Amino acid sequence: MFNDSSTRIANGIRAWIATAAPGAQLPSTRQLVTEYAASPVTVQKALHALTADGLIESRPGVGSFVRAPRPMRPQDFGWQTAALGTPRRTLPSIGGTMRTAPPDAQALHSGYPEPDLLPERLIRAALTRAARGSTATSRPPAAGLNDLRNWFATELADKTPAGHASPTANDVVIVPGSQSGLTSTFRALVAPGHPLLIESPTYWGAIRAAHQSGVRLVPVPSDAEGPDTAGLDRSFRETGARAFYVQPNYANPTGAQWSPDRADAVLEVVRSHGAFLVEDDWAHDFGIDTDPRPVAAQDSTGHVVYVRSLTKSMSPTIRIGGVIARGPARDRVLADQSAESMYVSALLQQAALEVLTDPGWKTHLRRLRGQLRERRDLLIDSLNAHAPQLRIDHVPKGGLHLWARLPDNTNTDQLVRDCETGGVYVASGHEWFPAEPSGPYLRLNFTGPNPNGFPAAAQTIAAALATQH
Repeated sequence: MFNDSSTRIANGIRAWIATAAPGAQLPSTRQLVTEYAASPVTVQKALHALTADGLIESRPGVGSFVRAPRPMRPQDFGWQTAALGTPRRTLPSIGGTMRTAPPDAQALHSGYPEPDLLPERLIRAALTRAARGSTATSRPPAAGLNDLRNWFATELADKTPAGHASPTANDVVIVPGSQSGLTSTFRALVAPGHPLLIESPTYWGAIRAAHQSGVRLVPVPSDAEGPDTAGLDRSFRETGARAFYVQPNYANPTGAQWSPDRADAVLEVVRSHGAFLVEDDWAHDFGIDTDPRPVAAQDSTGHVVYVRSLTKSMSPTIRIGGVIARGPARDRVLADQSAESMYVSALLQQAALEVLTDPGWKTHLRRLRGQLRERRDLLIDSLNAHAPQLRIDHVPKGGLHLWARLPDNTNTDQLVRDCETGGVYVASGHEWFPAEPSGPYLRLNFTGPNPNGFPAAAQTIAAALATQH
């Protein structure tokens, strides 16, 4: 009743303001109390709401008045153009996956799982415990908390074959999310203006990190089992590149997972050229039909720099990742991270460690596998039934996305806008190509809210396509 009464009063005054002249004085609080048969507290609450909306202003000891609009001169920041000079590099605009969809929209564009797929109870408990400990007020080592670094090293060591040197905590650098880790890794391994080989298509954030690092991207075509090794060898020879960025497990956007034979062959090519393989294991926790197979587990000579993220599987708030590198490469990654951010929040590191060492974490991952399979299959079935114009050439064995080929000559940007008008947010595949796209694609996330809306979303996509073909 209290909230309803204050809203009723505020609406009544709004109607009065609409007919009043700027600067007109409102009735006194006593008059409003009498007029609306409300308490002084309720009237004051309504006046505070109107003040917050910028409709009235209060003059102490005088009363409240209709706020007169203040004309504002257009702001001119032209002087900054001369002061800043020509941009050193032109970065792409914020990616389409980062758009915020309204609550009633069907969001298929995002790169994150919805909260219902995250270990919310574990996260809240871990943050509470971490806040009570010493990490809430202490500065961690630049490379990260030793126990957390040891967890990253042990996870990879458990997949390392006998006879290979296992990574240790000293090989790990904790980073504030894999995006920051990729930027530091690219800067550490590749000089500005020098070539970086990169799968095509690949993660749009890696493309952005490469632009940020000032390196020159060289696309390497890749299929459902990984990059063509003959083409990779030729690219190394022709460009003189010394690093190759890859996602061997559940690649974003295609969902591809390298076969063991292809992984061995790629690693051999990298070794033969004395180069680095930057392995982005972003989807390590999102296996559906298979388990992840890190290429880094097969390397004991420092050719693989391994980037492992916890953000997507744990929480967008827990921006924690680990970079595993050996020798001078590790020292250079650490030096870049230290210059960039000095250290990663000890509180977040401890919270992540609390989650990882809780028995409920493995239980959560087992349950998550079934949830991902159900959602993936539902979205595929919905597209097959209602939008057969979209072609899914590869059913991903893990990850969060489907990579859907559109009919030739589709205007993808227009399609994205038309779908958005229909309440469905999708991501254009153009952002995942480091050069010209090989065709029109959509990347569709099957872990967003409201999977029951997948059939209707597929119908909306089909209708938008029908206007073009």
